Amino acid sequence: MPSAVSSSRGSSAALRLGRFAVMGTVTVLILIAGVRASWGTAQYTMLTKGREQGAVTVKSCDEQTCTGAYTPVSPGSQPRAEVVLENNAAVAKGRTYTVVMKPSGTEAVRSGPAGILYAWVPLGGALMLASVVVAGGLLRTRPAWVMGLSGVALVTAAFLVV
Repeated sequence: MPSAVSSSRGSSAALRLGRFAVMGTVTVLILIAGVRASWGTAQYTMLTKGREQGAVTVKSCDEQTCTGAYTPVSPGSQPRAEVVLENNAAVAKGRTYTVVMKPSGTEAVRSGPAGILYAWVPLGGALMLASVVVAGGLLRTRPAWVMGLSGVALVTAAFLVV
């Protein structure tokens, strides 16, 4: 009878280890996806040294983009009659926004605190989603609360600043 109990304990430990490995992998993949989705825009808003900086006055918007004239602020930057901004809740027709130009020369990204926070919103969503996996799959409630509340704080700050 002792061998049946020890094999049951061994398989239980193996299942716990397997659950930990799978849920840990899912959590890491969610967080990597959030960072990767955010970094595409965040790199321009955070690493502005050597990039063209200026302001865009939005003239028109369609469903996905807004366009407007670019006025340079940084040395060496050239004015442009029309640049493209992503149309989102943070951009309104007739307003002027500080921007950083992407290397392509026609696309601009909002800069400053609003641009930085908006760029990291996908990571905020990933933190909230990963917190559910950490709480339910890994049974780690404190880290899950920290992750979830960090994600909520990031998304809320972006909403309030933008």
